[in-house]
Order: sequence, then C-alpha cells, then structure tokens
Amino acid sequence: MAVAVHLNRKLVLETPERIQDGAGGYVENWVQLGTLWAEIRAGSGSETQSDLLTVSRVSAKIIVRGAPVGSKRRPKPEQRFVEGGRVFRILAVTEADTFGHYLTCTVSEEVTS
Repeated sequence: MAVAVHLNRKLVLETPERIQDGAGGYVENWVQLGTLWAEIRAGSGSETQSDLLTVSRVSAKIIVRGAPVGSKRRPKPEQRFVEGGRVFRILAVTEADTFGHYLTCTVSEEVTS
C-alpha cells in the first residue's frame, strides 16, 4: 500500500559553485537551481558540544517529484534545500516508489546555539 505524499512546502534547490579567491584558494557560493514542492518528514536528532557552541543536528527525509538522472530538477548529494532561514544539506537521493514518481532525499539540518 502506497503512503500518501503531500507536497506542501516550497523549497529552493541550491548547488555549490567554487569561485577562485585570487590567492590560490576558493570561495564557495550557492547558486539557486529552482524551486521544488516537497514534503518534509522529520527524523531523529542529536546534540553535540564543541568549544562554546552547541550544535543540534536533525535528520529528515524530503520527498519531491521524480526527475530523471542528469536533470537539473533532480537533487544530488552536496546540494541543499533552503526554506527561509532553514538549510537542509542533501546526503543521498533515491526513488521513493517503483515508478519513479517521487524521490526521497535524506538530509541533515544543523542549528548552532
């Protein structure tokens, strides 16, 4: 039995772009590829402390419409989704159903406090 998908969140898909900084290194800039409607399913979370910061990390599954491999509309690892001030780093992408109508993106959201 298929689980209903509710694409009710508007997320911006971004990809990293490296720009030379003129000193032998580079600066990473994020470029918008487009907007995708998605469903976010929360996962587990963890918290770590380093120096004076506490970092909360939450895993989640983001479901979007399917797109063929190679399409600019198909998310890839190392890209990210942005919703307002929230950033979801894409870790993996797989088909959510046997027909490829939807994709499941495993993501990680980090918040420092």
